[in-house]
Amino acid sequence: QVQLVESGGGLVQAGGSLRLSCAASGTFFSNNTMAWYRQAPGKQRELVAGMASGGSANYADSVKGRFTITRGNAANTVYLQMNSLKFEDTAVYYCNARLVNVGIPYDYWGQGTQVTVSS
Repeated sequence: QVQLVESGGGLVQAGGSLRLSCAASGTFFSNNTMAWYRQAPGKQRELVAGMASGGSANYADSVKGRFTITRGNAANTVYLQMNSLKFEDTAVYYCNARLVNVGIPYDYWGQGTQVTVSS
């Protein structure tokens, strides 16, 4: 079983920055991807950024150039540096870990952390 714990959300003015952190505990397969998703009120959950264990990252178009996803020295940590925040970035942000074992993917989610950007 894998548990994900997020931290770093909060209230910030537009144009400001926040850094989200996520740490996973439990059995962590070497074939994995860690990602950040977000869900705003009345909207579907969407991928913000993801990074595979091999180091390649992908971003939603809406955050390219503003957000940076990194993996920690410990393979089971992931960070999201959010700069130039906009009102529309307001959402609950969720950490996700997709672990693949013998070709079978397993998804795990954190409890979510609120990010509120005031205009």
